[in-house]
Amino acid sequence: MKIRVTPQCLEIMNIHAEESFPEECCGFMLGKEEPNGIRYIEEVYKISNSKEENRKRRYLIEPGQHLKAERYAREKHLDILGVYHSHPNHPSTASEFDRIHAMPFWSYLIISCMNGKRDQIQSWRLREDRSQFDEEELL
Repeated sequence: MKIRVTPQCLEIMNIHAEESFPEECCGFMLGKEEPNGIRYIEEVYKISNSKEENRKRRYLIEPGQHLKAERYAREKHLDILGVYHSHPNHPSTASEFDRIHAMPFWSYLIISCMNGKRDQIQSWRLREDRSQFDEEELL
């Protein structure tokens, strides 16, 4: 499993993580999956974290925000391929909470934001049986 993210998209996500610190940021990654299985992320759709409490450790994307992102992606002839979010002052590994709330068909890119500065970035994909995440190679 591989995912290619344009430098511009990475920059947008990194800035979003830093600006949202010490709270988690979130958004959708839009693009196309190539015939060889590589996901190509070419646009980012930023979302406001709708979580009412514990925003330093959790994010929430409301259904209405998801619907708007789906419409936007269709207009651009792109697919929603996954979600990105930040982990303020925590590693970029997917947590058990992330696993429980994830969908097997999406990529989950996590930005570790330490003391307000972007740090490590990793992308994960949940197995179909929902048992665990596998790391995707970032190209």
